[in-house]
Amino acid sequence: MASLTGKVAWVTGAGSGIGQAAAIALAKEGATVVLTGRRKEPLEETAATIKKAGGKAVVKPADLMKAAAVGRVAKDIDKKFGRCDILVNNAGLNIPDRKWSELTAAGAEMVIDGNLSSAFYCSSAVLPMMRKRKDGVLIHTSSMAGRNPSTLSGAAYSAAKHGVVAMSHSINGEECVNGIRSSVICPAEVATPILDKRPVPVSAEERGRMLQSEDLGDLICYIAALPPHVCLNEVLISPTWNRGYVATLQQPHLKV
Repeated sequence: MASLTGKVAWVTGAGSGIGQAAAIALAKEGATVVLTGRRKEPLEETAATIKKAGGKAVVKPADLMKAAAVGRVAKDIDKKFGRCDILVNNAGLNIPDRKWSELTAAGAEMVIDGNLSSAFYCSSAVLPMMRKRKDGVLIHTSSMAGRNPSTLSGAAYSAAKHGVVAMSHSINGEECVNGIRSSVICPAEVATPILDKRPVPVSAEERGRMLQSEDLGDLICYIAALPPHVCLNEVLISPTWNRGYVATLQQPHLKV
């Protein structure tokens, strides 16, 4: 029997990248997966892949930057399944104009809502279901920029992802007595469609050396399948060929 048989997992940003890979991995382990994102078509493609492999998936499109929309999806999950065992808080976005000299109030709002507010809304929505069962795991995709502010990722994205890290640890601080665990993953560069928003294009060769969506999907599945007494609080994960390290190594040595 697969390790997650009978579990219900809600995956956000499930139409592509890490979310899609996580949904497929969780379904492979027996979980029924609820797929959410803004666009219905990519979610249906993910669902078709899961169902073709014999898994179970339900498509629930929503704009996760709106608390009411998140509440409606959570209510549907509770009504249909009576439980949500796993939340994969993966939805996120970035914008090209991310430098302080280019960033607008509207751009900052979009990035913060898309990465932080949406994660708060989803976490708040599933916690009541988890408290009833005295069990549940929340897995949030932050970023290495959520630990080290990055000019590459931009101020708004770095700030939002720092917020996701703090949010996850705060959940453990309060909800551990209810059998609920929260894990935050901070990946370095991952070859996902969000790279297309970079001001400087990333080559196919560079993407090939990065973490792949499937690497993160496998990690998320591993965390979800850990026994209830284990909480993997935070994970830093990077490609072996780490472009940040490589850039440092290529700098001329400073003479003392």
